Amino acid sequence: MTPGDVLAGLLRSDPTSPRITCYDDGTGERIELSGKVLVNWVSKAANLLQDELDAGPGATVALHLPADHWRTYYWALAAWSVGAHVITTDGPSDVAVAQAAVASGDTQIIVTLAALARQATADVPAGGIDEARELSSYGDVFVAYRAPADADPALDDTSYADLVTVGGALRPRVLVTGDLGDALRDALAVWADDGSVLLLRDVRPEDVDRRLATEGAEAHP
Repeated sequence: MTPGDVLAGLLRSDPTSPRITCYDDGTGERIELSGKVLVNWVSKAANLLQDELDAGPGATVALHLPADHWRTYYWALAAWSVGAHVITTDGPSDVAVAQAAVASGDTQIIVTLAALARQATADVPAGGIDEARELSSYGDVFVAYRAPADADPALDDTSYADLVTVGGALRPRVLVTGDLGDALRDALAVWADDGSVLLLRDVRPEDVDRRLATEGAEAHP
């Protein structure tokens, strides 16, 4: 199963059910994305990567975004949709997706985390892309020009063939935590089992159990 298969499965199963719920206690935001809305964000970001930056199999996309924020996940899914190699460690890359300018990355996409942002709050480097200003102009339907091979790298040192874990017997709603690479793998496993991901950002430790109860979720085993 590929990330594209996972997204298609969410649409077939129930496009209106929540697939990402993100609490940001630092801003007071609670954002919920259905399968349909998630795929819409992924399609726009993938069209930007493919049409604007010619990203595809063999390209590297570095994610410098937090593991506990919803925007991180559609950018990862977009990179996989074009067949790129997502890296979560520092190093050279063809595209860097970050909250602020980074030292590496031939092209930089600056992402503003606020839900209603219409322009970047950080400086956009020369030749960079302000996601908040530009992403909405890209299409809602994505068709990849090329598909990656099973052996192609997908996430750090994991290939496309080994990226998605199926049949993990996960609960329908799962709190995903940990470093970015592990969180992305866990989210894919949850969605592959037709589940929903819960993200808690800037949450106080004493509030975690209350949020889990409110959302009917459990922590990832």
